[in-house]
Amino acid sequence: MPASATTSDPQFEIRPGERQLFLDDLGIARLDNLARTMHQPAKRGAVIKPDRPWEFALQTRCAPAWDPQQKVFKIWMITSTTLPGVGGTTYAESEDGLHWTKPALGQCEINGSKQNNFVAVEPDLTWPANAIENVVYDARDPDPSRRYKGLGHCYGREPLVSPDGIHWRRLQVPPIPSSDESNLNIDPRTGAFIATLKTTPGGRRMVTLSTSKDFEHWPAPVLVFSADADDQALAREVIAARLADPTLSQPTHVKPADFAADVYNMPIFRYEGLYVGLPAIFYHTADEENDGFHHVQLICSRDLRDWRRLGERKPFIGPSPVGSGAYDLTQILPPSRPIARGDELWFYYTGIRYRCPPEDARDAGAVCLAVLRRDGFISLDAGEQEGSVLTRPCALPRGELHLNVDAADGRAVVQVCDESGAAIPGFEASAPITGDRLDAVVAWPAAKTEALAGRRVSFRIALRRAALYSYWIE
Repeated sequence: MPASATTSDPQFEIRPGERQLFLDDLGIARLDNLARTMHQPAKRGAVIKPDRPWEFALQTRCAPAWDPQQKVFKIWMITSTTLPGVGGTTYAESEDGLHWTKPALGQCEINGSKQNNFVAVEPDLTWPANAIENVVYDARDPDPSRRYKGLGHCYGREPLVSPDGIHWRRLQVPPIPSSDESNLNIDPRTGAFIATLKTTPGGRRMVTLSTSKDFEHWPAPVLVFSADADDQALAREVIAARLADPTLSQPTHVKPADFAADVYNMPIFRYEGLYVGLPAIFYHTADEENDGFHHVQLICSRDLRDWRRLGERKPFIGPSPVGSGAYDLTQILPPSRPIARGDELWFYYTGIRYRCPPEDARDAGAVCLAVLRRDGFISLDAGEQEGSVLTRPCALPRGELHLNVDAADGRAVVQVCDESGAAIPGFEASAPITGDRLDAVVAWPAAKTEALAGRRVSFRIALRRAALYSYWIE
C-alpha cells in the first residue's frame, strides 16, 4: 500500500491537461481492493514487408515521424538484402500509417540501378558506416535544415541533421559511444534529446543513457538499465516454458549451461508525466552460437535513473505462434515510442522470424504494428467487491475532471477530499460513470471543481466491475 492519505509529496503535481496514470505510486495515497493489470497492445500484423527482390529483412529503430508540411508519416528501416555485402538504411512514407510506399530516391546503386529507397549520408559508404538508425522530427528547431535529427553509423553514433529526412549531413561533433543498438527520442516537456545506447561489459548487453539539450553536446553515456539477479532466475523458467510450447518457434541451439538474460535494446520516451522504457530482454539459449529469443517488457521512471519493473516482468509484446503468418516469432525489437492516433497508441516494432536463419531463409523480418488503448499500459481493476484509489493531495488546477475508465459492466464514482482524506461538502459523490469511456467528464449534482481551483485536494475514485486507466484536469 502506498503512503497514507495525509502524506504530501512535493514532487507530485497535476498539470492542466496532463494525464495521471497508475504505473507507479507517486500520485497514489491509498489503494483498497484494487489490482494492477498490465495490458498488451493488440497486434495488427506487418505493415511494411520485404517486397523488393533484394530485400531479406526489414527492421526499424525509430517511430514514424509526421511531416507537417508534406502531410505524411516517414520511417527509416535497417534493411538487409540477399546481395552479398549490401545493406543499409531505407526509407518509406505513408499518409495513414498503414499503407506505406518505398519511393525511389536515386541515392545508392543496387544491382546496377538507383531506383530504390536506400538513403545514406554518403552513397559510397557500406554497412555499418552507412547506417542511419534513429530519426526524430524536431519541430522546435528554428533552422529548417535541422528539423530532422538522426544518429548514424552502427558503432559509435554520429549526430546527423536533415531538412527532409532524406538528404543528410554530419554535425562536426564527437560520436556517442555505442555498440550496435540505440534509440533516440525527444522529451516533449523539456525539449531534451534522449539517446539510449548499447554496451557489452563482460560480453553481456546493457543499456546506457546520454541526453543533450542541443543535439551537439552529449555527455559520456552512463549505465541506466541491465538484467538483474531476478532476470537471471526468471530466464531459466522462460526458456523452459518456451522449449515446452510446440506453438512457438524453437531455437536452433540449446545449451542449458548458457541460459541467461540480458537487455538487447531499450527505448525511453516520455508519456504524460513519466518516462516509459521498453526493454527487449534477450534470452540466451546458446552463447557460442548467439542463439535465443526476445520478449519486450514494460518499465517506468520519474527521473531516468530509478526504474520500476511492471507487469511482473511478463511480456508487454511477446511472440506470435508458428503457423500464424506473423514475423515476430523469435526476435522482437521494441518500438521507439508510440504514435497517438485518436484514442489509440500505435506501436511500430520489428518482428523477425529467426535468430539463426536457415540457408534458404527469405522474407525474414518486417515492421509490425500493435495497438493499445490510450493510457492503456496499466489499469486499476475492481471486481464485484468495490475498490478505491485515493490520490495524493495537490493544488487543483482550474478545469473539469476527466476519467479514462472501462465500466462497461460496472461503475465509477468520484469523491473530492481535503488533505486529511475527508470528503468536501458538495463533492461527496459524483454522478455514476458507466460504460467504456475513454474521456468521461465527472460531474457532481450541485458543485463544480472550478470552485476548488488552487486548493489542495485529493480524489477518491471508487470502482466496481471497472478498470481505471487515468484521470486528468482539462
